[in-house]
Amino acid sequence: MRTETMMTHWYTTASTKALTALHLCRRHHIAYPFHQQRLTMTTNHGGDDNLDAIFKHKRMLRTQVKKVLKAIDPSLRSQQDNDIQNIILGAPWFKSSIRLCAYISCSALREVDTSKLLSEILKDPITGGKKLYVPRVEDNNSHMRMLNISRIDDLVANSMDILEPAPVDSDGNAREDVMQTNDPVDLFLLPGLAFDRSGRRIGRGGGYYDTFLENYQELAKTRNWKQPLLVALSYSEQILEEGVIPITSSDVPIDALVSPEGVIPISAAAFNRMDL
Repeated sequence: MRTETMMTHWYTTASTKALTALHLCRRHHIAYPFHQQRLTMTTNHGGDDNLDAIFKHKRMLRTQVKKVLKAIDPSLRSQQDNDIQNIILGAPWFKSSIRLCAYISCSALREVDTSKLLSEILKDPITGGKKLYVPRVEDNNSHMRMLNISRIDDLVANSMDILEPAPVDSDGNAREDVMQTNDPVDLFLLPGLAFDRSGRRIGRGGGYYDTFLENYQELAKTRNWKQPLLVALSYSEQILEEGVIPITSSDVPIDALVSPEGVIPISAAAFNRMDL
């Protein structure tokens, strides 16, 4: 089937699904590991038009999901926050992770809360043995770093009132950049606006995480490290029907989702390492 025909069929199908895409994920649902199947723009015929259509569809989904998140009752959202974090805190794959990258949740953006997770990781960095890296946005060109912190007080509010690590510590020393460490990261805890059970993820449109993850995966490959487990945190309302989220070759798939209903492993790595 020609690429143009495939894209027309895909968008016709996706558009009819989009308005009814949001739904609760089923308890104990297990997805099959086919998340590496990607829609790539390799044709010379209508390539720019295809990309424009994908970006337009993503913008539409972002608008829809933001409305749904805004409508969630605060008490329900708080309960989901607790459920998601408790699931992760009790998971063997989290407990065994030594080096982690995690996002700093922003309530105004209605991201799944990570405060309990960060507190647990930073509780006793000496005897606990865990090392945490958190994001710092450097510019408007999808450039983000992950810097090491040892306490919550290491975070400062940026111009958008979002917490991130200061580039230097209290002694004036540059913070350790995860891209310059000698040891691999075990686990990434990722945010997002929408997800599906095949590993597709939509962020907020800046491309920061996709760019960073692609660079880190290439670094791990070069150093012959085991690839980190990419786990996204999601409210039930953020999980869409498969086939609704469009992707390009620059979108990095996730390995697993954690929702209030439990862990949804997606990739073969997730099934193997999560031992579910």
